[in-house]
Amino acid sequence: MGFSLDGVGLTHANGFRALRGVDLRVAPGERVALIGASGAGKTTLLRVLAASLRPAEGRVRLLGGEPWADSPRALRRLRSRIGLVHQAPPIPPRQRVVTAVLAGRLGQWPLWKALASLLMPVDPEGAARELARLDLADRLYERCDRLSGGQLQRVALARVLYQQPELLLADEPVSAMDPALSELTVALLNEEAVRRGVTLVASLHAVDLALRHFPRVVGVKEGAIVFDLPAAAVSEAMLRDLYAAEGVLPVTHEPADAPAPGLPPLRCA
Repeated sequence: MGFSLDGVGLTHANGFRALRGVDLRVAPGERVALIGASGAGKTTLLRVLAASLRPAEGRVRLLGGEPWADSPRALRRLRSRIGLVHQAPPIPPRQRVVTAVLAGRLGQWPLWKALASLLMPVDPEGAARELARLDLADRLYERCDRLSGGQLQRVALARVLYQQPELLLADEPVSAMDPALSELTVALLNEEAVRRGVTLVASLHAVDLALRHFPRVVGVKEGAIVFDLPAAAVSEAMLRDLYAAEGVLPVTHEPADAPAPGLPPLRCA
């Protein structure tokens, strides 16, 4: 199942208007990239889609339900079906990697199994399998505070892959990775979504990654959606306007053997 947002608006406690009349419909199995300058509202939008932030205006439907119209128990069940990869993963520093990955299913397991897993990993093989996909299998029992920022982001992604959510969300999931690893990681996210037929929405700072890997691209500016188009239809003028506040289009170093169809000439940030 997909989701729909109708007239969604949200103002933070400090008075900042983060979302303005957002209308967005995404069908089951679609893969969508959110792009826009820093502070455009992409993270807030993803938090609404994760049912972790309640909008002040509009209607939200996620995976066939309305999160803020259901009981607290139903809301917890809904959240267990949604996976969010954070830009700065909220992982306890002293936690072992295996425990961090297995935490992806805490909301799905019975209480006894969830508590047991915090003391002794109940499925280390499953955690190792997902870490291997991200070239981190040798860090299974490493403490998380001994990892680099890019490694922590990959651990967070392994946790969501282990969770196997029906709605896969990623907030700047490769911001701490080098260009080559960013390319592989974004490709893996798309591969997972296609393989399982689930919906994927990712915010990406690098415009070329979004255009190269996602069929649909949504531009966000000042809390509003300014375009929602197939990747090939996104023009240079649209991108220049979207990132006018930053003065430069943020891109990775494009791989020589993987040109981005339709990507206008961009200057690397």
